[in-house]
Amino acid sequence: MKAMAETTTTTDDVYDDAYEEKPGPRPPLQIVWRNVILMSLLHLGALYGLTILPSVSFLTLIWTGVCFMVSALGITAGAHRLWSHRSYKASLPLRIFLAVANSMAFQNDIYEWARDHRVHHKFSETDADPHNAHRGFFFAHIGWLLVRKHPEVIEKGRKLELTDLKADGVVMFQRRHYKLSVVVMCFLIPTFVPWYFWEESLLTGYFVPCLLRYTVVLNATWLVNSAAHMWGMRPYDININPRENKFVAFSAIGEGFHNYHHTFPHDYATSEFGSRLNLTKAFIDLMCFFGLAKDCRRVTRETILARVQRTGDGSHKSG
Repeated sequence: MKAMAETTTTTDDVYDDAYEEKPGPRPPLQIVWRNVILMSLLHLGALYGLTILPSVSFLTLIWTGVCFMVSALGITAGAHRLWSHRSYKASLPLRIFLAVANSMAFQNDIYEWARDHRVHHKFSETDADPHNAHRGFFFAHIGWLLVRKHPEVIEKGRKLELTDLKADGVVMFQRRHYKLSVVVMCFLIPTFVPWYFWEESLLTGYFVPCLLRYTVVLNATWLVNSAAHMWGMRPYDININPRENKFVAFSAIGEGFHNYHHTFPHDYATSEFGSRLNLTKAFIDLMCFFGLAKDCRRVTRETILARVQRTGDGSHKSG
């Protein structure tokens, strides 16, 4: 049996209902023009990738799908369910794989991603939430990355302990070498593998499995912050904004059961419905089967039903 990471739980992601926003108007938005230009160029490159998609070889399409899945798991099974919420334990080889996959996703290093996500849960839909959905779809989806963080986000992030992340050698190694790992994993490998192994053009390799794939993964992740906080049912807690959104669950390989997740953030499945529209849960279960993961945290059926009766919107369906 491979050595597992130490059992660690965190309360950094527990919603703080005592928090009150500071009175008065928000500080003016400070646009980060560098990010605006880079995101615009990225999406233009992805659109060009879409136009050449019909001419791409079958192997390159398969490779693009592989890169999408690896990138997505680096966020969903890695930065989110493992490192943000500590919902299961992973062996060293699995943690290394997820860290590499996370670099392919290029959405900030694990430490920063998990820190911001814990702040999001703790102060959801307030000025201390990095992607506060009360500020509109665009802000929650991508706008929060195009402006300076609200001072409350910075302040609350600094106050989190994050001792579990600091003690994880894989997390801190990735943080130290993040820029290099992104260049290799997000850009070079997706581009050069098709060119080297089956003579795909470098142009196609760059615009399809690299830029188009990267952009799709980004937007799938962002939909969790935007669409899944706006559209859908709230069967577990009608008092919070996150919703159950099947389209987001499909596109983000299991992350769209968001009312459930914000109600029970430590459940590794983020849903009560098994692996349905939840490839991330299926992946973690497979890792458990191979002995690479264990101690998956789950909410009991009794607890779920009690919460549904107490705070749900009446839309809950079993099975």
